[in-house]
Amino acid sequence: MSDAVLSVEGIHTFIGRHHVLQGLSFKAEPDAVTVLIGRNGAGKSTALKTIIGLHSPSEGKIIFKGQETHRMKPYRVARMGIGFVPEDLGIFSELTVEENMRVAMFREDEAAENRLEVIFDIFADLKKFWKGKAGNLSGGQKQMLAIARAMVNDTTLLLIDEPTKGLAPILVESLIEVITEIKKHSVIILVEQNVEDEDLKSKYLGISNS
Repeated sequence: MSDAVLSVEGIHTFIGRHHVLQGLSFKAEPDAVTVLIGRNGAGKSTALKTIIGLHSPSEGKIIFKGQETHRMKPYRVARMGIGFVPEDLGIFSELTVEENMRVAMFREDEAAENRLEVIFDIFADLKKFWKGKAGNLSGGQKQMLAIARAMVNDTTLLLIDEPTKGLAPILVESLIEVITEIKKHSVIILVEQNVEDEDLKSKYLGISNS
C-alpha cells in the first residue's frame, strides 16, 4: 500500500465543454512539497479545485489518506484535512485579520488556539496587524493571511494556487522561507505559472528535496 497522503489517479475534468484535465496522475508524499508547473491554461488551478471538490472528475480517482474523496462535497473534503488557498486569496478585506482567521475556523477550541500560536510563529506580521483590516495589508501580507487561514484547522494537506503571483522578488524569498517552515506541519501541493524563472524553479526544487 502506498504511503502517499494524496493519490490522484487518471482524473479527467471538464469545464463546460472543455476537457481540461486529461488523465492527470501524481502523488503527494509525506514531508514533501509537490509543485505543479505549467503555463496559463494548462489546468493547474483546475487540478487543485478538483482535489478540493469544486469540480467533479468524470473519470479517475482521488484518494486522501486511504479514502476516496472525488465524489465528496468541498466542505467534507475540507473537514478531512485539506486546506485550499485560491489564486484570488479569498480573504475578506473589510474584516480584521482576527475576524478572517476566526471565520475560517471550523470550531474555536483549544486545538485551534494552539494552531494560532504556531501560525504566529510563522507569520509574525499577522499578530502585529491582528486588529487591523485585512484590506490594509500589503500584497505579501495578504498572501500570508490566506495561507494562515487554510492552516487554522487540522490541515494535513495544503493546496496553494500560484503563491508568488504579483509578488516582488524579495517577497518571493520570504514566501519560500514560509513554505519551508509550513512543510514541517503539512504536506504541500502548489501550482506555479512562472515556468521561465529558473531561479524560482531551483528554489522549489530545493524545498521539494530538503
